[in-house]
Amino acid sequence: MSRTRYSTGVERLDAEINRLLDDIGATEDRDQLFEILVSGVALAGDHTDRLDLKITNAALQEMRGAFNMFAPYRDVPKVTIFGSARTKPDDPLYTHTVNLARRFAERDWMIVTGAGPGIMEAGMEGAGREKAIGVLIRLPFEAGANDIIAGDPKLAEMKYFFTRKLMLMKESAAFVALPGGFGTLDETFELLTLVQTGKAVPVPIVLLDTPGGTFWQGLQQFIQSEVARNGWISQGDDALYCITDSVEAALTEVEGFYRNYHSLRYVGDRLVIRLHAEPTKEELAELTERYRHILKGGAIETTRPFPPEISSDDHLELPRIALQFDRRSFGQLRHLIDDLNRLPSAPAPGAKPPTVKEESAAVRERDEAEAQDL
Repeated sequence: MSRTRYSTGVERLDAEINRLLDDIGATEDRDQLFEILVSGVALAGDHTDRLDLKITNAALQEMRGAFNMFAPYRDVPKVTIFGSARTKPDDPLYTHTVNLARRFAERDWMIVTGAGPGIMEAGMEGAGREKAIGVLIRLPFEAGANDIIAGDPKLAEMKYFFTRKLMLMKESAAFVALPGGFGTLDETFELLTLVQTGKAVPVPIVLLDTPGGTFWQGLQQFIQSEVARNGWISQGDDALYCITDSVEAALTEVEGFYRNYHSLRYVGDRLVIRLHAEPTKEELAELTERYRHILKGGAIETTRPFPPEISSDDHLELPRIALQFDRRSFGQLRHLIDDLNRLPSAPAPGAKPPTVKEESAAVRERDEAEAQDL
């Protein structure tokens, strides 16, 4: 999708920015680096307020630092755990989280948390320091990172909640939320909003409680009796999350999501879904009838890689299907992914999600990379 090039509007200044990029040896992604520098020049020309400049400056520094921190681990699947900093070590939720993180770590997943006490520390305890990644928010009333991750190079410290949430969500292929307060609910609902609106790719989201716990069930009752009843979410949006009180069920939900489904992207007006096993014609015909209400036309069909996928070497080895998705029924899209994972032709469970490293390499030349934007 072509667009007008973002520039300073002054040929001399654009040339200076390009010379600067030459001087620092920038060869890859010059278009993005050029536009970042253009924004800095434009802020100066706008006579931007000092407070606005401080926000911009701090946010960019924080993101750069966090990108560098995550970079060595982009070939490792990650799960982010949300939960309350106030949960005590003798709380069953704490033990539940330790067990959950340990089970993921045994499967070679890394655990991402907010690096504080409570559920965050429990996740790191279960993961162990080697497989723990922390994204800490600096608060005047908290002591800082927990002892497990303090001083570790896999720790990023953030001033702003919005940059912290970006990094807690950007790198992970699965999410588990334990009961918590405003912060936990904020993180969980932002994640659900991103997936519901297509601003994030589909991911497994587990709302985990302890046996007999009522936290997430109470939230579910509110969503159904108030939010859904008033039409403020769409039918099928409850498929975007799974409520359970079982660590085993949480693991099954995450691993089951990647049983057959691998990844997706848009090519023109088509949604391309990459799979581990190619469905049969009969299976696709049945899925087409079942999901015709989310199609703008045509059928769900197998396809060869499209030219933009070939040019970016985008998982060309995988079978794929294509459909004209309406780009709004993301709860129903999740139902479709679940059905693809349950097909008789689907492989046995055990596949791993695509890594951030793989997706970053593929996104470089995508015609509609904004569709993957978080």
